[in-house]
Amino acid sequence: MRWRRLPWAVLLLASAPLQAAPDASWVTRLQAQLAAVAARHQAQIGVYVRDLDSGVATSFQADEAWYLASTVKVPVAITVLRGVERGDFGLDTPLTLRAADVVDGAGPTRHQPVGKPLTVRYLLEQMIVWSDNTATDMLIGLVGIGAVNALVQELVPDGIGRITSLADVRRQVYRQLTPEALHLQGSDFVLLKQQRNDSERRLALARLLDVPPQQLRLASIGQAYDAYYATGLNSGRLDAYGELLAQLVEGKALGPVGTAWLLKVMERVKTGPNRIKAGLPLRTRFAHKTGTQRARTCDSGVISVPRLGKDTRVIVAACTRGELSVTRSDQALRDVGAAICQSGLLTDGRPHDPMCQQLPRLSSDAASGGPDAVDQP
Repeated sequence: MRWRRLPWAVLLLASAPLQAAPDASWVTRLQAQLAAVAARHQAQIGVYVRDLDSGVATSFQADEAWYLASTVKVPVAITVLRGVERGDFGLDTPLTLRAADVVDGAGPTRHQPVGKPLTVRYLLEQMIVWSDNTATDMLIGLVGIGAVNALVQELVPDGIGRITSLADVRRQVYRQLTPEALHLQGSDFVLLKQQRNDSERRLALARLLDVPPQQLRLASIGQAYDAYYATGLNSGRLDAYGELLAQLVEGKALGPVGTAWLLKVMERVKTGPNRIKAGLPLRTRFAHKTGTQRARTCDSGVISVPRLGKDTRVIVAACTRGELSVTRSDQALRDVGAAICQSGLLTDGRPHDPMCQQLPRLSSDAASGGPDAVDQP
């Protein structure tokens, strides 16, 4: 896939000829801080930050392709809310939960009884607040995955690769082991998730699909994930994802009512509390979406700092890769949040303001690997 590159160092939006140039001194400080964060952690980091008021932006490896995980649920939400704006359905329109809709993952929707009507409003809230995969696929079924991808191409052409349903994420991972995995259904994913480790999961997959284990293409589930990530599905540049968020915040993706509603829901996110939000000052608001998959984590959204007259608004899109420990990946993203504050961007140009959290010193423990691994799905 060809990725169109956006300017990645510092972007100054057009301003009136007599207007003073915006202060971009925070960029230099933030770049140094992010380099220190990258050195401190085993996880690789990619970060894009834009001050919406001045238009100044900076990037740390954000022009590379990163796996976006569940942050792709934001364009799903935008697509659904556009349907509401057109009058195709309403927030209180009920959708019936089918057995085929149930997939593994976070959120309470998969525990609802089959046949129960669930409103579009409920499913949107569960998808964003709890990153509910079953709710997501029900909404994708409502609008069509083609509409989601068309919206992404409209807002950020060529910046984000093809998005799939959450069930298809699982199928594409296991497909790296055998093409028969394309026939897997929701109950199969739940059974595979219940296995105690990768070895048992690989054997369970072979039994489910009636494929001899020795005929599976790869030796491990980990290799299957690596091969899946290499396809570019559900991946994109962080500067492009940041632009998508900017268009949402600025009212270019949705009308005023839909924009305000979605951002309020994004402020209620309960997943990833130890990521970027944990590194921000307490008085900030963060409307965001997290994503988590094997050796991949993300946290992206808009930071709002209360000001008299007009809040300071900052877009951040950040992901990690290469670290199996979600705890340590979370710490890297928390340090990204602290670095943004320490740059002076959130504190009227004052670097290392007392309201900012201090970045921890680099230690051998923080840089070392370990057994704290997560397997998702």
